[in-house]
Amino acid sequence: MTTYSPAEAAEQSGFSIDTLRYYEREGILPRIERTAGGRRVYSDGDLWMLGFLRCLRDTGMSIEQLRRYGEMSRDDNTMPERVALLEEHADSIRARITELNAILTRVEEKTDWYRGELRRTSDAAS
Repeated sequence: MTTYSPAEAAEQSGFSIDTLRYYEREGILPRIERTAGGRRVYSDGDLWMLGFLRCLRDTGMSIEQLRRYGEMSRDDNTMPERVALLEEHADSIRARITELNAILTRVEEKTDWYRGELRRTSDAAS
């Protein structure tokens, strides 16, 4: 089994070492294995979980929702609740995408207007 140091886990996940400790302390991550000397070692499964948590965090999932997901992920009887939580989050992502697409359209319209003004100014100067 491959293991990773906290620095390697931080690098691969994009979270800081402090965030990894925080996530473990808050129950977002399961308890991380330790060496005989007490140093944390992360498994491939831990890195997968960190990658998924990064995905959830980057899409706006709150710390409280991450905590709920982390707690539920350690109990096989909570799969329906996890599905509901992830469906709710997916709905919020879709709503944000719709909002961002509308904003993008406005920015593109303004950019096109500026380009038109530049062409007209350039044509007038010729």
